Amino acid sequence: MIEEFLARDLSAVEEAVRKAAAVEIMPRFRQLAAHEVDQKSGPHDLVTVADRLAEEHLTASLTRILPGSAVVGEEAVHADPNVYGALRADAPVWIVDPVDGTRQFVNGEPGFCTLVALALRGEILASWTFAPVLEEMATAVRGQGAYVNGERILAGAPRPGDDLRVATAHPFYTSEADKRALARLDVPGIAARPCGSAGLEYLKVARGEMDGLAFTWPSAWDHAAGLLLVAEAGGVQSTVDGVPFRVDRDNALPFAVGRDEATAVRIRELLRGA
Repeated sequence: MIEEFLARDLSAVEEAVRKAAAVEIMPRFRQLAAHEVDQKSGPHDLVTVADRLAEEHLTASLTRILPGSAVVGEEAVHADPNVYGALRADAPVWIVDPVDGTRQFVNGEPGFCTLVALALRGEILASWTFAPVLEEMATAVRGQGAYVNGERILAGAPRPGDDLRVATAHPFYTSEADKRALARLDVPGIAARPCGSAGLEYLKVARGEMDGLAFTWPSAWDHAAGLLLVAEAGGVQSTVDGVPFRVDRDNALPFAVGRDEATAVRIRELLRGA
């Protein structure tokens, strides 16, 4: 079933992502009232009415496009952590972050996106990264390359001798142990900065605009779409124990993403303290 679905025109998925953004997200951009913004775990972990309604919109449309599929969305998992278990089941699952970069969205900044990925038994098969303000739609299907607005993108390799540009987990969302691991990137040859929207940072690596990423949290909705996008653009990723990050299991963290294998290995070994 899933092979037939992937072989068909996937424009219906792209249309669903664009429509959710047009109907539920963009009308609220720079128009949020105070009561439409809530905190989840703390003052930096925000959720808005746009997050919730866009996820509901996508849940309905994506399961209609692919009958029998499940949805693991950030807001649904926040309400019921058991929803996350669908990633380990046998049905195809849509992994959804309705507004990746909610902090930027609340602040009226353009650096946010909607992330959708399709996975089966932990394998990411297709992904969509849509930045509505930037008018960019990045897509990838396993084995078929990575694209932005229909144009093929390649990650390439860093220029020899240049500092590696690395986006890291933002200090707002890291533990003391995370901070110690990320501090190992403070060495000559590495130019590290805190990340913004994870989805847009993955896109920058896939385009060769950033050289690598170092992330410390496992949430599938932040990583699934970007991991496939980078892989299809020629990039590489690895957890600190030397195996790829997967959405259907516990992973050794942090994990590293690079434009090429050498970059990913360099970041990973620094994170390990090697």
